[in-house]
Amino acid sequence: MEQRYDGIIFDVDGTLWDSTSVVEKAWNKALADNGFPDISVTADRLKGLFGLPMLDIIKDIVPESTLEQRKAFLPVCSKYEFEFLEKEAGTVYEGLPETLKKLSETHRLFIVSNCQSGYIELLYRKTGLGRYFIEGICPGDTGKLKADNIRIVIDRYGLSKPLYVGDTQMDADACMKAGVPICFAAYGFGRVAEPDHIIYSPLELLDIC
Repeated sequence: MEQRYDGIIFDVDGTLWDSTSVVEKAWNKALADNGFPDISVTADRLKGLFGLPMLDIIKDIVPESTLEQRKAFLPVCSKYEFEFLEKEAGTVYEGLPETLKKLSETHRLFIVSNCQSGYIELLYRKTGLGRYFIEGICPGDTGKLKADNIRIVIDRYGLSKPLYVGDTQMDADACMKAGVPICFAAYGFGRVAEPDHIIYSPLELLDIC
């Protein structure tokens, strides 16, 4: 049987794991320690922000900050986030490890996320899922956002029928720009208006691919 897709590209937050309860603690500590003691963020609010570039997330949380302040806060915030996640990892979605193991036997798997540099590697380290992925890239590595990074993966690996798996309309918009169908991970953080596929658990991806 001919494969429907020859490569599957995954988002991270809301698709592979949920780290928001840990990141909430990390960001609130970073804010309190670095001049924003009256500002805090919740895990639920982070779920609505994850997927945006990091500078945009900071702007939403600290709206009165200047661009220079946001750029200065970015590495500090990332440091806190990484330190907290090293001690307490995010929660991998049920059925995901089995799904990735099975898919990796017949498909090339990748990650493209709008996260900061080092976040994908942290996910690999804390979950052991890195064995299933050929490459993961993000703006921190390339200086480009999701649509362009999807195209980098497609061109670099000669994919002719890729599929992107993500959980937000931002993912869908990037896929449209990159010319790639999207599978909406409805168990994640957001919504997608008109997905090409929809799954309510990672295991359902096996039926699609």
